[in-house]
Amino acid sequence: MADAGGELSWLEQWYQAQCDGDWEHEWGVRIATLDNPGWTVHIDLEETTLSGRPYVRTDIQRSNSDWVMTKVSNDVFEASCGPLNLSEVLRRFRDWATSASQEL
Repeated sequence: MADAGGELSWLEQWYQAQCDGDWEHEWGVRIATLDNPGWTVHIDLEETTLSGRPYVRTDIQRSNSDWVMTKVSNDVFEASCGPLNLSEVLRRFRDWATSASQEL
């Protein structure tokens, strides 16, 4: 299992960078658990530099407990994953977000 510390720390910094007195009142980041078990992640992209950027959907099914699904829909990065795949999802968001910012 990968260490989520780097990804979580990066996400905290990304979130803080979006907070401008307005964005955080309308948009945000939500991480919750699923009952199958697993995780869901929703990261609002509206009014960020990632808004409208293309994202290639990911569907990986390694086993019943090791899986990842990610997509961007309606300007929201949406992910669901197995119970030990949260750091992988956060890494996928980070990799996409940082590669997208380098294309500017």
